Amino acid sequence: MLTFYYIFISLLFIFTILPKIPSSHWIFRVPDFGKIQITYLTIILFGVGFFVEKNQYFWYSQAFLLVLFVYHGITLVKYTPLYPVKKHKRNSHSSQKIHFISANVYQFNTEFHRFIDLINRNKPEMFLTMESDSHWENALQVLEKDYPYQHKVTLENTYGMHFYSKIKIEDSKTHFFVADDIPSIEAHLKTEEGFEFVFFGVHPPPPSPTEEETSKERDGDILSVAKRVTEIQKPVIVVGDFNNVAWSKSSILFRKTSELIDPRVGRAFVSTFHAKYRLFRFPIDLMFHSEDIFIEELKTLENFGSDHLPVYCEFFIDEKNDQQEERIETADHEEKEEAEEMIQEGKEEDGERDAVVTED
Repeated sequence: MLTFYYIFISLLFIFTILPKIPSSHWIFRVPDFGKIQITYLTIILFGVGFFVEKNQYFWYSQAFLLVLFVYHGITLVKYTPLYPVKKHKRNSHSSQKIHFISANVYQFNTEFHRFIDLINRNKPEMFLTMESDSHWENALQVLEKDYPYQHKVTLENTYGMHFYSKIKIEDSKTHFFVADDIPSIEAHLKTEEGFEFVFFGVHPPPPSPTEEETSKERDGDILSVAKRVTEIQKPVIVVGDFNNVAWSKSSILFRKTSELIDPRVGRAFVSTFHAKYRLFRFPIDLMFHSEDIFIEELKTLENFGSDHLPVYCEFFIDEKNDQQEERIETADHEEKEEAEEMIQEGKEEDGERDAVVTED
């Protein structure tokens, strides 16, 4: 048992140090996803340590596990209610509450009715689907009467995307920032009260042994969105399956470059993938917003047959309230240059994707 104890310590150390190595290869990027699980395993192994045979290295090993726990905990505590973040209430200057659902539907999920029922139960003003192909588009037609404004990007490569809204879409466009088969949606909306805002839907490809070898396209795509956000003078929300975690280097660079706020801070991890395995669930469906958007609720909803849980958000707009300004971090000159380099690398990367993907 002592041997396994030291093997697990070594593995925890390796998975902790890998993301610190400046390489875009998936081997170095994927361990970032498991920071929550690594932290839990660290404290469990610390407890187990008191029941194994002790040798001259025991207390050094236990102290090392405590250091690992503190190291990960310093990052993760920000995404819990233990981290103090001021809550804000609506006032006479605020918009009415607005709700949206963001969901990676999983292209090969044919339980369309479960997602439709979820939309009908929660009645959001807007919803975004990712991995939605022509079959999903046809199935969702029953909702178009209630959601008369739409922006559709129908693809069969698991990167299709559809946006439906009860709020008027005054303008919308599809961006292909780094590749001609990886779309992002930009929709400009205006409520009946006259509040304007911009909704971005994103879904970059993940670095993984089964998809993209590196994170170059993912990072280039989200940083291109960040750059575009800085050109907009309206309240902004960026939502989607980032295939990334909020504490990764590229996510932090996205947040600083776009000067947006991560609403998970002071709330919860809001883990979404994998929907079927609670212990191995990662918070990769992210959301960021400008300082004039105030989040009242952010949570996951029940599974509808996808490998991702849907994200539900309730927010309001208040352009006269500057109390969230202190939460904004900005990129310095070196970080801006790094973002530009990553955008260029993403454009130059030749992602290997089929135009039509079938379930194997």
